[in-house]
Amino acid sequence: MRHYSVRKLAKLAGVSVRTLHHYDRLGLLTPSVRTEARYRLYGEDELIRLQQILFYKELDLPLTEIKSMLDAPDFNLLTALQSHRQALEVRRDRLSVLLDTIDKTMLKLKGEEGMLTDEELYAGFPKEQAETYRREAVEKYGAQVVEESENKLRQMGKPNVEALKAESLDIAQSLARLRDADPASQAVQAQIARHYANIRQFWGNSVGNGNMAEAYKGLAQLYVDDLRYTASYTGHEDPAFATFLHKAMVYFADTQLAQ
Repeated sequence: MRHYSVRKLAKLAGVSVRTLHHYDRLGLLTPSVRTEARYRLYGEDELIRLQQILFYKELDLPLTEIKSMLDAPDFNLLTALQSHRQALEVRRDRLSVLLDTIDKTMLKLKGEEGMLTDEELYAGFPKEQAETYRREAVEKYGAQVVEESENKLRQMGKPNVEALKAESLDIAQSLARLRDADPASQAVQAQIARHYANIRQFWGNSVGNGNMAEAYKGLAQLYVDDLRYTASYTGHEDPAFATFLHKAMVYFADTQLAQ
């Protein structure tokens, strides 16, 4: 079996020798062999574990939490890789939106900004799907409410709406990482507060007729009843995540929005 010195592994992984020493002290990544001269040597298992560490660090998880996850008896590498891929796809999409936002902000600074068209308002959705969502929104909230919400978004301008969409993707990624946590926990509720604030900007002031607790709980129920909506968060229909999101949103509405 091939082994790597600490310097070779550091160069291969793009980290510092000091970082690998730190991981060793934490028990996060220990070498498979220590020579009589106390040199650290790492094998294939350590390379794979380091890859996992770096993936989780990319998701901004603390080292103590990464260690607990990797050392858990039920840790499954294939499942972890699938989760990493999904999370990175969400981040990729968010970065794509942010880049587009930068481009449009530059146009605004040059005086070339224009009002949002209908197509841009529903950018990211296939045309048929966007039309379906709008029709269902009209049926649920009424044409006047939907039109007022759309007009409010148009008035925000392209850069602000794109930034709003980018924040929505970031919130989705954060909630996906927390899906196994208690929906009422402080960490989850902090992200739900962001979600509520983000949704309010999309809604405007007309939705709910002033009863935002009931309106937000209605949205929570919609996530459970129609998995197309949570699929926009996870990339696929996910009943378990929909249930988690529903519980977290209802708890927020009952504790923070109840009149």
